Amino acid sequence: MSEIVIQLQNANIYQSGNLILQDVNLTVQRGEFVYLVGKTGTGKSSLLKSLYGEITLTEGNGKVVGFDLKQMDWKTLPFLRRNLGIVFQDFQLLTDRNVHENLRFVLKATGWLDEKLIEQKIEDVLTKVGLKNKGFKMTFEMSGGEQQRVDIARALLNSPKLILADEPTGSLDPETSDEIMQLLFQIAKDDGTAILMATHDFMVVNKFPSRTLTTEGGRLVEKA
Repeated sequence: MSEIVIQLQNANIYQSGNLILQDVNLTVQRGEFVYLVGKTGTGKSSLLKSLYGEITLTEGNGKVVGFDLKQMDWKTLPFLRRNLGIVFQDFQLLTDRNVHENLRFVLKATGWLDEKLIEQKIEDVLTKVGLKNKGFKMTFEMSGGEQQRVDIARALLNSPKLILADEPTGSLDPETSDEIMQLLFQIAKDDGTAILMATHDFMVVNKFPSRTLTTEGGRLVEKA
């Protein structure tokens, strides 16, 4: 039986007190690749924020990688996020240190202690994203595509069951964008990691077709 990594039932999503999406029902299985499309301001980012606990779910029910979203507090939130990977459009990398140290920082912050295991994990994720020999590079010296690969490597560090990606190709040229999409699909296939990717780039969706949800009129609708 396949494992469910996201389950929302009759969930209402609020942003700054305003109801953005109502009566959201969503199930995502392990290893699925799902697009979340819609115009800017229709609730894509708010939905993602609800899934990683930045916005509290107050109405309806929601579980993400086994964690009850209504039970989230400052004590349980780090455990939820340790089981997720989050990929941002603007990378959010530490510019004062190299790639290796960026990744090491995350592992240390999430409780890794064994230096040998830390080194092994960093090597593993950099190899997976095609940056095996780039650990020494400062992040600000890298191209946008390389920085996005570092961001994806960072998301993979704790072997997540789910990656939430917010416009991961938004600032990339078409060729680099294709490479990042191929990498994300490969991760879903090889690792069984579910990926929910918010985007408004329909060229990407058409070129790499997969299950698609759209935010429109305050609802989450499955595209046939």
